[in-house]
Amino acid sequence: MSAATQSRSDSLDAASTAALLPWTDLADEIETLLQQLQNNSTVSVPPRIVMSLGQGNSLFCMPATDGQLAMTKLISFTPGNAGTARPTIQGDIVVFDVATGQRQLILDGPTVTARRTAAVSLLAARRLAAVPQGPLLIIGAGVQGSAHLQAFAAGLGTREVWIHSRSASSAQQLVAQAEALGLQARLVNDMAQAVRHCPLIVTCTPAQAVVLREAPRADVFVCAVGAFTPQMVELAPELCRELQARGQIVVDTEDAVHEAGDLLQAGIDVPALPTLATAVQQHWPRPAGPVLFKSCGWGGWDLAATRLALRKYLQQF
Repeated sequence: MSAATQSRSDSLDAASTAALLPWTDLADEIETLLQQLQNNSTVSVPPRIVMSLGQGNSLFCMPATDGQLAMTKLISFTPGNAGTARPTIQGDIVVFDVATGQRQLILDGPTVTARRTAAVSLLAARRLAAVPQGPLLIIGAGVQGSAHLQAFAAGLGTREVWIHSRSASSAQQLVAQAEALGLQARLVNDMAQAVRHCPLIVTCTPAQAVVLREAPRADVFVCAVGAFTPQMVELAPELCRELQARGQIVVDTEDAVHEAGDLLQAGIDVPALPTLATAVQQHWPRPAGPVLFKSCGWGGWDLAATRLALRKYLQQF
């Protein structure tokens, strides 16, 4: 690192942050981090701090380091902002050099959150989906719906997407975005028809109520990302139990034991479930049966995104 770059500490907006986090590169960086966890004691991701702010609002603090850089994500989560001009997630990621303690970069927190969450889903689908190319059903047409649409199109070659949302205008906007990417897209009016047709299903709603009750395909891959507290839920309890009985449930990290509302409310033994790290480190063969991937979020995903972003940022100078 040159003296010129050592003194930089730019604060990047959403567009500049996104440009440093291409989908496939980000999924690869997350996979690399999971491989390193096997024998790299310099990677440290303490439990995140979640402070209630009342009225369903929370403040999240998520630090992590790989021994060379250290980062902290500080974001607010305000569900009441849904449907307004204000985002539900706001905040920043601050990046430091471990050797010097010098601040190197400030990234847009919501952009990193959206992209790393979808990239984790992309990695899970690459590893665990029986039919990774789709078609894809997206339930929820907000920020995460858009991020997963882009990630799966770029990383899996998805060409057909079905979209369902409680908001007709949001759903139509996501259809237009899919079509602009060259995908075939349609609105879902009949959920039963959609789940019969689509081997890939992503649920990314505000998780205030059950949005998926059945997934009848024997080769289905369900990725549930909207619920990340014990009280939140997107999947019907009977669906979770059915997918466990017929196939496999994989959680993103061990933190799901106290965060995976869908699974906890279904009475599933979450501590006994394998994590994405297990699938990556043990080089699991692609499962033939149904898979539920439950994503709750983890500071390690932000660490991987930060490493990639900082590396690409410094290459510019």
